[in-house]
Amino acid sequence: MASTTKDSNPSKVLSSIAFQHGVDILSEEFALIMDEMDPMKHFRQRFAYPKNGTLPSVDKELVDPNQDCVYMCGNSLGLKPRNADKYVMQQLDKWGETGVETHFLEPLPAATCDQYLKEEMGRLVGAKPSSVTLMNGLTVNLHLLLVSFYQPTCDRYKILLEGHAFPSDRYAMRSQAKLRGFDPDDAVIEIHPRPNEHSIRTEDILKLLEQEGDKIAVVCMSGVQYYTGQKFEMGRITKAAHDKGCIVGWDLAHAVGNVELRLDDWDVDFACWCTYKYMNSGPGCIAGAYVNSKHNARNSNHLHGWWSNKKATRFEMRQECDLAEGVESFKLCNPPPILVALAQASLEIFDEAKMENLLKKQFLLTGYLEHLIKTYFVNGQLNAPTATIITPEDVTQRGCQLSLTFSFPLQQIHKEIQKRGVVCDVRLPNVMRITPVPLYNSFQDVYRFITVLQEVFSLCKSEGA
Repeated sequence: MASTTKDSNPSKVLSSIAFQHGVDILSEEFALIMDEMDPMKHFRQRFAYPKNGTLPSVDKELVDPNQDCVYMCGNSLGLKPRNADKYVMQQLDKWGETGVETHFLEPLPAATCDQYLKEEMGRLVGAKPSSVTLMNGLTVNLHLLLVSFYQPTCDRYKILLEGHAFPSDRYAMRSQAKLRGFDPDDAVIEIHPRPNEHSIRTEDILKLLEQEGDKIAVVCMSGVQYYTGQKFEMGRITKAAHDKGCIVGWDLAHAVGNVELRLDDWDVDFACWCTYKYMNSGPGCIAGAYVNSKHNARNSNHLHGWWSNKKATRFEMRQECDLAEGVESFKLCNPPPILVALAQASLEIFDEAKMENLLKKQFLLTGYLEHLIKTYFVNGQLNAPTATIITPEDVTQRGCQLSLTFSFPLQQIHKEIQKRGVVCDVRLPNVMRITPVPLYNSFQDVYRFITVLQEVFSLCKSEGA
């Protein structure tokens, strides 16, 4: 597969490959050639890939029930790694065979399984292994971290997040402000795109920080915006916020396993993420957290539990918590080995595939989707449906996901493509998110999605005529 750089234009690279092979970039043959050239193609077999016939919304008269569906929803729920069954059964069998001894027996001893996967997780987010952990759920972790890092004063009490943030983030920030006695409408600042734009310009974020930074206690935005798919310039924003004395945290739910992360290099203060989207650990699975090691000696109030205690003295059952260092001190409860096992099934694949290789394929795969959408649907014929991509065109400001709006009713289009074996999701008020994931999606998946969308657009046009 052709080498790329972050400054390349994917359409130009793809067109060059098509020219070299003497095929039309719009043909199915081109998709087949790209899949044949793909060095990552074998990873698809490591996942349980749904068939058309197993999906509840499919019209079996319109599709082959035995064919793989077109799964474009890894941004919402990643596919199940095939090894997940084995690793979960190991834990269930061990529990059944040894009872309480399961706390201290390999694999993944229940009492210490939270110490596993730190190396793999650290590599994925660009952090020292000692700075990351698996614990709780995403919003629980966000609250636990904010209890410590959001230390408002009369003069510095505001929290900055992006407009139209994921509801959990918005609810968390507002409730934290209210918990400290502030009016959320005043304390929580939301930065929005300019009129008639979809993405938030980095220059506008930096300008706001320069103007309001002295009043901002915490900047806590999404690494990748769930609705538009915009990837924020985390390094630049973190530095600008630090220059104004702000603490900086990131919600990486849509970023981890999707884009390059360098939390240590960017000097991020804290971060948290779920593991069931691009990380493929299963619905509601255990989440991740990061605390920069520079805060290991930080003495600020936060909530404690048994697992906040140092591992070495935990079973001494002391009256006072012998507080662990860094991110370990934010743990409250003993970890669930079954959930850690699910995370293991995915993280071992990421470690084998390597993020830099996945990003190279992502560049071409999402670029291919973008090229075909622009070719067929952006400038339609009179009274024909059209599609608009609201995700940034700049490949350095996005990951896998492209967010689309349509000139025809969104729910109508979504219903019809579901009937034809396409799995994607809709987010109100008017966006459909399409996400080809390089770990398990193919160029043929993208081609099939476009073919289905063409069919549905023709249907919508005829019904609207």
